[in-house]
Amino acid sequence: MFKSGYITIIGRPNVGKSTLMNYLLGEKLSIVSSKPQTTRNNIQTILTTADYQMVFVDTPGIHKPRHKLGEYMVNLAEKSIREVDLILFLTTPDVEMGRGDKYILEQLQKAKAPVFLVVNKMDEVQGDRLAESLDNFSKEYSFSEILPISALKGKNVDTLLNLMVQYLKEGPQYYPEDMVTDQQERFVVAEIIREKALRLLSEEVPHGTGVEIISMKQDEKGIYQIEATILCEKDSHKGIIIGKGGSMLKRIGSYAREDLEKFLKSKVMLKLWVKVKNEWRDDKRILRELGYK
Repeated sequence: MFKSGYITIIGRPNVGKSTLMNYLLGEKLSIVSSKPQTTRNNIQTILTTADYQMVFVDTPGIHKPRHKLGEYMVNLAEKSIREVDLILFLTTPDVEMGRGDKYILEQLQKAKAPVFLVVNKMDEVQGDRLAESLDNFSKEYSFSEILPISALKGKNVDTLLNLMVQYLKEGPQYYPEDMVTDQQERFVVAEIIREKALRLLSEEVPHGTGVEIISMKQDEKGIYQIEATILCEKDSHKGIIIGKGGSMLKRIGSYAREDLEKFLKSKVMLKLWVKVKNEWRDDKRILRELGYK
């Protein structure tokens, strides 16, 4: 019997949703950063075996939106709750439950699908803190399964995967077996570049950074020729992104090219520019151009 289903990973920002999905898939398809709210689109990634197919919807973290991009992200996350076959509520082992987790639990009351409580970063706590956290959450919601994991180190992730298979129902293979994402290559390429910018810039530039793919094509030798613009919201940010003598922009491009070549399975020639677009996160036209539809 072949099983299949759509699964969403939901939680407040920066609890490790993308890290978990990347571990399960074995592909770096979702942006991973120490900054919150890095996942902006509900990237669908697909895990197919001889016995099942899991289609993951990696949603943005639910939070109070401060601009149109934020509203878009929250709407995606809340919509995913109502339209999937299984929900993984990912959180961290905090003894005192925060407002963010409480808000998500309120949203989960609308869910018809089974909900797993998955407590990530189990290896970062000591003593009774993990047990207390699991107990507090179990009092707030009737979860189908409760499991502590470490997505970064892979602890208990195989157990989680086996439980997910048990809850899948008999169903069709929605996507070809060699397909790992339904997102256009251009979107994934933009996300890879944006991740490198976020990682290298650290706290120097606020979160208002986007990437626009100007052109992307393969030449006669099979080499990808990619031109992209990094968007920022202030002139002062532009100087930081470029760096002295273009040093920072070169570093971003170098690190991005490594991951791009792994993803595209081909040599990549990458050219980057930086452009200031004030308040682009509130500009519907720009958001549409960047793929946030």
